[in-house]
Amino acid sequence: MSRYPFPIPFGWFQVCEPDEVATGATKALFYFDRHLVAWRDEEAHLHVMDAFCPHLGAHLGHGGTVEGCEIQCPFHGWRFDDEGTNVDIPYSTRTNKRAKIRTYPTLEVNGKALVWFHPDPEVGPQWDIPALPELEGGEFHGPIRTRHTVMAHAQELGENAVDSAHFRYVHNTAEVPEITDYVTEGPVADMRSIQRFPTPRGVVDGKIESLGYGPGVSIVRFSGIVDTLLVSSTTPIDAESSETRFDFYTRSLGDAETTSNVAQAFVAEVDRQFLEDMPVWEHKAHLTRPALADTDGPFMAFRKWYQQFYAEGTAEGDERTLFPPPYWPEKMDETPAKATASARHGGS
Repeated sequence: MSRYPFPIPFGWFQVCEPDEVATGATKALFYFDRHLVAWRDEEAHLHVMDAFCPHLGAHLGHGGTVEGCEIQCPFHGWRFDDEGTNVDIPYSTRTNKRAKIRTYPTLEVNGKALVWFHPDPEVGPQWDIPALPELEGGEFHGPIRTRHTVMAHAQELGENAVDSAHFRYVHNTAEVPEITDYVTEGPVADMRSIQRFPTPRGVVDGKIESLGYGPGVSIVRFSGIVDTLLVSSTTPIDAESSETRFDFYTRSLGDAETTSNVAQAFVAEVDRQFLEDMPVWEHKAHLTRPALADTDGPFMAFRKWYQQFYAEGTAEGDERTLFPPPYWPEKMDETPAKATASARHGGS
């Protein structure tokens, strides 16, 4: 029995940091419930393709080498170009036209290495991820990066953004964000909110502007106390687990030490809250028809927007209304309170 009524979504997703794959190097990956290999050719272009050689199944990310602008299988030396076409068999005068490897469009932008995933290999990128001007002028320092694996579908993590009420109960915050606007247009979701913070000078309205570019990439701008830019990615590992990567950039406060201290404190607080959310995500059931309060956030608007990224459709309309999580004996004692404690004592 599947845990969720929806499959892996399509879109742009982060699979690594750009500096994780040096020129001439390969890297084994696993996302979208499939083995992949990333490699960078001699012209410094990043490529991502399915990992297994169509000859006899060797994994190109384990022992494969980059030769010029081609990747070579470690098993028998077959070579493939950036389109996955077999271009050389060293012990044959002929190539194998049927030996084709699926490749994925790549994009390196805003300090992230992204791939376009769609279950249909014939469907190419349908939107772009814009380059951020804040990262070009030198005003913002960073990034400070965090990374987590969560045993939950990517949609569950994304839905958390429109849920203001949980801040008081999961994160024990005195004030909760007030969503002032939520608008979607095509693959982009634009949410604006205000969160009030007590300071020695009185209450300050912190502003949060979040732009989601499909299900995999979000740009979040925090302002009011200290200007911070968060470049967020959520990538499906499979249909029941996800990886998040947060890159934080902070506007300079005048000197490097002050900027670093403030940035580290901000990141620690966001990371604390993320760790508190994890036990809830991993143990909650998905309800297709939740019993919402009249003051809850725009859950159903978010779900309607997210539905467009399921090429195979969903099972939201069948007779099941509750999709429970698996039984994990080793996780039975996990609670948000325990997550809070671990976050305060060095959780990353």
